[in-house]
Amino acid sequence: MRGGQLIREARRRAGLTQRELAERLGTTQSVVARWEADVTAPTFDTVVRALRACGFELDVHLVPHDEGFAHDWSLARQNLPLSPEERFAQHQAWVEFAEAGRAAMTAAKQAARG
Repeated sequence: MRGGQLIREARRRAGLTQRELAERLGTTQSVVARWEADVTAPTFDTVVRALRACGFELDVHLVPHDEGFAHDWSLARQNLPLSPEERFAQHQAWVEFAEAGRAAMTAAKQAARG
C-alpha cells in the first residue's frame, strides 16, 4: 500500500474531508488530493503526520521476507482440490470475518469517543 492510499483510508475512517485534513496539516486540499491520487508521493514522515492528524498511528515493523513465496503456493495447493463452490464459500467466510473485524473496530472507536 502506498503512502497516499494510507492517507486516504485514514482520512475516510476519521470522517474528514481533504480540506479538513489539509487544514490540520497546514497545507492545501490540492496537496492532499495529489497524495491520495498517487500523483505525488508523500514522505514517510508526512504519512505518519497525516495519519496522526486523523487520529491513527502507523505501526511499522520488519518481518522476514519469504523469498520463494512458499506460503502463497501452499495456499494455492490447498485450494486446488476444492470445487468452485467450496472456494467461493471459503472466500465468503473470510469476507464475513473481515467485515466483523471492521465492525468491531468501528464500535470500539465509537465507544472510546464517548
